[in-house]
Amino acid sequence: MAYKNLQHFIKVLEAAGELVRIREYVSPKLEITEIADRISKQYGPALLFENTGYDFPVLINSMGTEKRMAMALGVEKLDDVAAEIEQLFKTMTGPKHSFLDKLKMLPQLGEIASWMPKEVSGRGACQEVAMKDPDITKLPVLTCWPEDGGPFVTLPVIQTRDPHTGIRNVGLYRMQVFEPTMTGMHWHRHKVSARHFNEYKKLGQRMPVAVTIGGDPAYTYSATAPLPDGVDEFMLAGFLRKKRVELVKCLTIDMHVPADADFVIEGYVDPNEEFILEGPFGDHTGYYSLADYYPRFHITAITYRKDPVYLCTIVGIPPQEDAWIGKATERIFLAPIKMTMVPEIVDMVLPVEGVFHNLVIVKIRKDYPGQALKVMNSLWGAGQMMFTKMMVIVDGDVNIHNQVEVAQYIANHVDPLRDITFSQGPTDVLDHSCSRMAFGGKMGVDATAKLEEETLPGALSDKVIIGELNKSVPAILEASKMYSEIREVNSSLLDIGVPLVFVSIEKNRKGHVKELAGKLLEMDAFRLVKVLIFLEHTMDIADVADAVWRFSNNFDPKRDHFNFPAGKQGEVNHIAFDGTRKLKEFDGFDRDWPNILASDETTMNRIDAIWSKLGLGPMIPSPSRKYSRQLYAGGAVADPEALSNPVAE
Repeated sequence: MAYKNLQHFIKVLEAAGELVRIREYVSPKLEITEIADRISKQYGPALLFENTGYDFPVLINSMGTEKRMAMALGVEKLDDVAAEIEQLFKTMTGPKHSFLDKLKMLPQLGEIASWMPKEVSGRGACQEVAMKDPDITKLPVLTCWPEDGGPFVTLPVIQTRDPHTGIRNVGLYRMQVFEPTMTGMHWHRHKVSARHFNEYKKLGQRMPVAVTIGGDPAYTYSATAPLPDGVDEFMLAGFLRKKRVELVKCLTIDMHVPADADFVIEGYVDPNEEFILEGPFGDHTGYYSLADYYPRFHITAITYRKDPVYLCTIVGIPPQEDAWIGKATERIFLAPIKMTMVPEIVDMVLPVEGVFHNLVIVKIRKDYPGQALKVMNSLWGAGQMMFTKMMVIVDGDVNIHNQVEVAQYIANHVDPLRDITFSQGPTDVLDHSCSRMAFGGKMGVDATAKLEEETLPGALSDKVIIGELNKSVPAILEASKMYSEIREVNSSLLDIGVPLVFVSIEKNRKGHVKELAGKLLEMDAFRLVKVLIFLEHTMDIADVADAVWRFSNNFDPKRDHFNFPAGKQGEVNHIAFDGTRKLKEFDGFDRDWPNILASDETTMNRIDAIWSKLGLGPMIPSPSRKYSRQLYAGGAVADPEALSNPVAE
């Protein structure tokens, strides 16, 4: 369905009991983040802050559950969109044997045409009010986390245009506010807008940029969608809302924007101008992305509706609202991948702990040996899938939406030395674990049932015997006490038949993790453990979800794995992974290491004090009380000399 505007969506959410209005004063500086972080981790309601000290209310967490994400796209469930795309593909690409068959295509062709964006004359609702002197500081832009470089616009729908072809790109990149008429423009080197920028630079021309906030939520989602270069995101929005996007011309630049947006920010980027140091920013990885140089965006006009709502989000330690935006992409783009690239794919999941680019689980129909490797390589060559750090391929009857089932299936079908493949390639710019920015290791795990050609004569059995694993737990815990650098051991997965153990270690020398892994895996207690994952001693590894999140962020697969063949018959092959923080002294790591995200004590106490006035039910403790104890000294950049956290101690 098409929403008339963001206010329409708000009414629908409120009628469904999915939104809470907060009338108590809450500051956009840190305080809205603290409330939204508590609510999002409980999969709670959308929040409309009506008293922020600014003229405009703030909407956050509007797509913060799978239900609300589906509501934003006008469907009952996200898989409905994929099913519709799949049916459309089949209709358009199926054989047409007769003239009658071709005639039957006309309604579909007409429907597709009705999704195309259309430029209309006159002003839109988004231009009902024009600031005489544009000033973005009059908008309630959030400062999200204590070490952020300043306020950031977090859900801007940003339009650029290829200077040669005129083809539009719509993306979503954060914007740090520096002055009333200047922000940063944080587009990464792999993004289409960055390519447009480089073309304007070659021409020596200013690059017009139009930014909108709000409107139909389909616009915001479409700006995040991994569409091929040259495919208009507003066409996707038209398909999702079953109504074309109407565009009106900007006042000061030759660009067109959705007529029903809440805010329009017009301006330009000058490619010949020096970049500005932008950041740090508390990012979707759960860590700060560190300061770097990006283009300056100069604002020439700001217009808005008479009744605008400032739409925003926060990102941070998962789960957050962005997990459900990612879930929509996972479900919606499964159909095109199956239909055009990898037909053997049955399903695909991007676990929230993998923060989109660190981990993907793929289920296939397996017909021949080596097929899992074929699928891995196909996906690593597909658009934004090229950033995926770890890819796991399964088959059979396993339900990949059940993490326990997946873990057990992997446990029973993987020999660490035979079935895990390592390579390298492009990585997400936000991956801080790579030795070189945006280039690092990748890991593929073939967890499919093996065919005869894929096994070697006399190979060890992959199968796991839960009873045998259970018996080894006391011995593992006792053996670990022999080493003072081991702070904690989490062997809980052994109880469900998953031969993986987490170990937190206070690293104190070069090669420490590999050395310790070798000593542990020589012990009889560890003979059935296939995988050891080492994590930093500052964290609580009892929480498996947190352990996976921290590991997947801190681990470069090619650099940080160590193989240990079985010592004797009846054991299994082993692999150890180093998921600790990397240091120059111990690891030869030359890049800065970021801190994780946590609110400050003042903000947490302030929200505790007003919680009863917010209308959000019983007190929800701050997640930051847990994570603040895991911070390293040094701010957004962890101090390389601070190997422990004085708060935790």
